[in-house]
Amino acid sequence: MVMTELGPPTTTGKLALRDARFAWSMLLPTVAIISIVVILPMLAIFWISFKPIKLPDLRPTVPLVQESFRTTEDGYTIRYRIRNSSQAIPISDVFFEDTIPKSVSITGMPDFCAMLTPEQLRCDLGDLEPGFRETYNIPITITSDADAVEEIVEDSEPNIKGVSNSKLTNFEFTLDNFIKLFDSKEFFTVLWTTLFYTFFGTIGALVLGLFVALLLNSSFKGQGVLRGLFLFPYVAPVIAVAFTWVNLLDPFSGSINALIIQMGITDESINFFGEKPLALIMVTLFEVWRYFPLSFLFILARLQAVDSDMYEAADMDGASPFQKFWYLSIPQIMGILSILFLLRFIWTFNKFDDIFLLTGGNAGTRTLTVNVYEQAFAIANIGAGAAVAVVVMVFLFLFSILFFRYLNQEEGL
Repeated sequence: MVMTELGPPTTTGKLALRDARFAWSMLLPTVAIISIVVILPMLAIFWISFKPIKLPDLRPTVPLVQESFRTTEDGYTIRYRIRNSSQAIPISDVFFEDTIPKSVSITGMPDFCAMLTPEQLRCDLGDLEPGFRETYNIPITITSDADAVEEIVEDSEPNIKGVSNSKLTNFEFTLDNFIKLFDSKEFFTVLWTTLFYTFFGTIGALVLGLFVALLLNSSFKGQGVLRGLFLFPYVAPVIAVAFTWVNLLDPFSGSINALIIQMGITDESINFFGEKPLALIMVTLFEVWRYFPLSFLFILARLQAVDSDMYEAADMDGASPFQKFWYLSIPQIMGILSILFLLRFIWTFNKFDDIFLLTGGNAGTRTLTVNVYEQAFAIANIGAGAAVAVVVMVFLFLFSILFFRYLNQEEGL
């Protein structure tokens, strides 16, 4: 057996190592920004989803103190109102310190209070139970005008501290949010609604975008103006176009209802956004209409990059327009169609504002993202809302993995 001795790294290897280190150092700011903007919020959602936390629990549990100057029959007092900000979490080792003006002399105080200095009062309150409220009066004498003393006393803020166990930051976890989510029959209804809205909204936007791209894939007078008009649904503010749709389709004052009644299509108004399953169909059509321009732009750009010689050869061979479309155009744009399907599926699955503006999630149009909003903010159940958000993330993650695996097998990558 021949033994070979490895020599020191070559100059080329050292340069490559140095270039790699330099490249990573340049990428570090980008990685840090992505971690802060994307990864940390995702980890926070996972964290909250395993906690039985309500919206008020996001506020830290702290002891509160309010100081006031009072005149009584026996003289003057400084009143301290102490309370626990939480109705469920106790606070331990509570104390507060307050600066006493020079013109004020304390004549008596509770056993748990003491003067650290002639002007510094400290009161150790111990543990405060949930919902604790108590008032303490400390008698004083004053050597100056009462109004001036009152202003000084009430302008000063006592420094109060305590130790509490926050539901948000402790290490107590539960699966109750997910158990309640999957035990609910409503969840599967919402999931089916989301899949219907996402799938048909995505397919509809791709098909309509493909049709418009084929229509405009030739030169004619006014082509630029027509392309700009087709882009209007995508570039217009969503609140404006949603408001327009709602008003046009209003069952009482909408122009569409008035038109179809006059034409004899129906005898009474149709509540397009208030009846099942019509409301779901309408919000899906709105999704198709609003986002087909994105598909149209990408498909048209790809079609215009196709070599025209193939179509000329097909014409010479007597190919029909459908044959040219199916055997020449489709293979050329299949890649961009796949990417558009993936992106539109993810974006539509996460879509919230369109449905919320059109129906508010009523009449069978509640999707998972609308459910996140209703759980987290409408009924103030942050933990349940986070659990739904985790389900959305996991579903889209699995969908993306399966999509790329299938795409790689189809394209032989």
